[in-house]
Amino acid sequence: MATRLRKSRRQRGTRYCGWGQIGQHRQSGSRGGVGQAGKHKHFWIRTVIEEPDHFGHSQSNSHHKNYVKKWINLRDLDSLYNKYKDNTKHQNFFDLTSLGYDKLLGSGKIKSKLTIKIGRISKKALEKIQAVGGNVIYNEYSSE
Repeated sequence: MATRLRKSRRQRGTRYCGWGQIGQHRQSGSRGGVGQAGKHKHFWIRTVIEEPDHFGHSQSNSHHKNYVKKWINLRDLDSLYNKYKDNTKHQNFFDLTSLGYDKLLGSGKIKSKLTIKIGRISKKALEKIQAVGGNVIYNEYSSE
């Protein structure tokens, strides 16, 4: 058939080109949805064959991970202690958990001998504080 006689040539210039007034060939109803739609319903056999591990989770990944939201380094500890020194009741005792810190990291040096309360601490920070003569009260030891 000649190109000039095809239906598509006759419909050029019309508003909808044969796809109707409402949908205009834009939705995906005839395909069963767009993207990941229907994997639990009408595309289930495709999911089982092509992606058997699509749903569910790995047992090695915990749902309750302990994320460190706020941390501090040893280099910032002396200046922070001098700032909040008046609020502490005991001499050389510093509660970092009351300030909202979750973990103490070992970058930098510490000069003063402090007793520090923190939830988690790194190995390097623990060694540096004990080398100066300080003490640490912590809940969890972290080797990171």
